[in-house]
This record gives sequence, structure tokens and C-alpha cells, in this order.
Amino acid sequence: MAKFLAFGEIMLRLSPPGRELLMQTPRFDVWVAGAEANVVTQLAKLGHDAGIATLVPDNDLGRAAISTLRGHGVDTGTIALGGDRMGLYFVTSGAGMRATEVIYDRAWSSFAQAPVAAWDWDVLLAGVDRLHLSGITPALGPVPADSAIAAARAATDRGIPVSFDGNWRGKLWERWDSNPRAILTELVAHADLMFGNHRDIALLLGRDDFSGDGEDRRRHAAEAAFEAFPRLQTIASTARHVEHVDLHRIAARIDTRDGTAQTEEVVLAGIVDRIGGGDAFAAGVLHALRSGHDIAQAAATGVALAALKHSLPGDAGLFRQADLDAYLAGGLDVRR
Repeated sequence: MAKFLAFGEIMLRLSPPGRELLMQTPRFDVWVAGAEANVVTQLAKLGHDAGIATLVPDNDLGRAAISTLRGHGVDTGTIALGGDRMGLYFVTSGAGMRATEVIYDRAWSSFAQAPVAAWDWDVLLAGVDRLHLSGITPALGPVPADSAIAAARAATDRGIPVSFDGNWRGKLWERWDSNPRAILTELVAHADLMFGNHRDIALLLGRDDFSGDGEDRRRHAAEAAFEAFPRLQTIASTARHVEHVDLHRIAARIDTRDGTAQTEEVVLAGIVDRIGGGDAFAAGVLHALRSGHDIAQAAATGVALAALKHSLPGDAGLFRQADLDAYLAGGLDVRR
């Protein structure tokens, strides 16, 4: 199987232990983080040749991130060293009726300051059969936005399919004089596979007329996206209903130009950590499609890995095929 490559920033995530408030006690749990890194980590755990093109500082933080990813089986040969700082973000986990909160500290990171010319796409895309991007990279600023667009164009020019995860981050877009719709539209125009729902499509198309409820509204939005973006063939999304922080219901859906696959809702009770659930979903869909399965199996695999991620602290899903198979087989008794 050829190599899967993502392009995006690797960060460190810092969280107070348990369900404590930020700085309630002077301790943090630290994980290697980042949407694109989460996707390649889970894919590597499932046996795929997956790597990430990025830049981290040449210090203990950057090298620890590389070592962690390498330990999970990620190909780290496309990670460069340079710049002065590692992007950080802080997550205060919610509890009961208190929502989870995120604080970003990633301005002036090594990755965010890397010029467009830093990325040699002839080298980075050699042997790659899919490039994966997200809407987080362009949200970091005008230079990362140009780099993401250059990456998408480079892949298209070489006949390499592009997958794109919307990953809307309003707090990041608001920090600079951005035009999210124009930038994200340019990126989606290169994608054959998009992770996003009817709200993402409404933003891209500048529309709010997706009528109907539930499945009808999502199909209407998907058909509008297919009409607007000729390369786009598949749209994968989730629908989440939050009862309280520890009890969610989630379902997955995949739309193609010819049909739709929809899963039943999964009840997620006793949630440990919801951060990274969308990345686990994306990895599950990609895993199934790269393994030759149809869209129904891809939707089921995506929602399965998303559900499993909610049981695990940290950003990335770390589940192997045996874990996925056990979940899909059902049953929650102790495996002895």
C-alpha cells in the first residue's frame, strides 16, 4: 500500500489532571496533539504507511513529539526541524453541565512561521497516494493558508487525491484579517473526499437554504456541494447530540454522488475525553476506504473509532484492528 501523507501542525496539549480547572493544582498531563497528527497516528496503529509533513523546533519538545509519533508507527521522515517554538493548547475537561474549554497558544510557532517555500512537494509527495489536509492549517494565518493551498495544488498537479477535513476553529480565524470562505473553497475544490456537515457546506457556498430536517437536509447540502465542486465525490459527516458532558449520542453518514450510507446512533456514556473524536472518525473512514470497503462499512468504521476515542484520554486514537473488530462484534464484558 502506498503512503498516506498529512500536512499540518503538531502541537502539545496540556490538560489539568482529571476534571480539575486550569491551574487548580500546578500540574498538567501532556500529549502530542494536532488534528492531522491524530489521523496519521490512528492510521498507523491500523497498519497503514502514514506520515505527516510538518515542522517542529529542534529542541526537547519537538524531538519528543517526533519520538512519540515514531513510537506509534508514524513515518516521521517528512518532519523537519526548525524555528523556535512548539505550538501549544490547553484543554480543561468539562464535567456534568460544565463544558470543555480550549485555550490556544500557537501564535509564532515554528510551523505557523514556515514560509511557503519551506515545503518541497516533489520530495514530500513522492510515493504518496493521498494527501490529507484540514481547515485548521489555513486558520493559523495567511502564510499557513498559502502553504495549505500550495500543498493541495501540488497534489492535484501530480494526480494525487486530496482529502479535506473542515475542522472549523473560529477562535483561530478571528485572530487575523481572514476570508475563511474564499480560502476553504479553494481547498475543497481540490478534494475528492471531504469531512464536513451541512453547516460546513453552508459556509462554503454562502447559503442557508438547506431545507428539511436530519437526513433530508444533509442530502440537500451534499448535492449542492457536489454541484459546486466537480472533483468532490464523497462527503463524510457525523451528527452529535449532547445530553451532558458525559452522555452524547453520535451517528455517522457518508454521501456520494450516487447514494448515501447512514449509521444508527451510538450512545456514548461515561465519556473520558471527546477531543480528537472527529479525527478518529476521519481515520476510520479513510481506513475502511483504503482497505477496499464500501461506504456503509466506512461509515460504521468511522463511528466505531470515534466512539472508542471517547474512552481514551489525550488527542489521538490508539486502537488496533483487534480493538476495532471487538467493538464491531459487540459486547462490553471483560475480554479474558
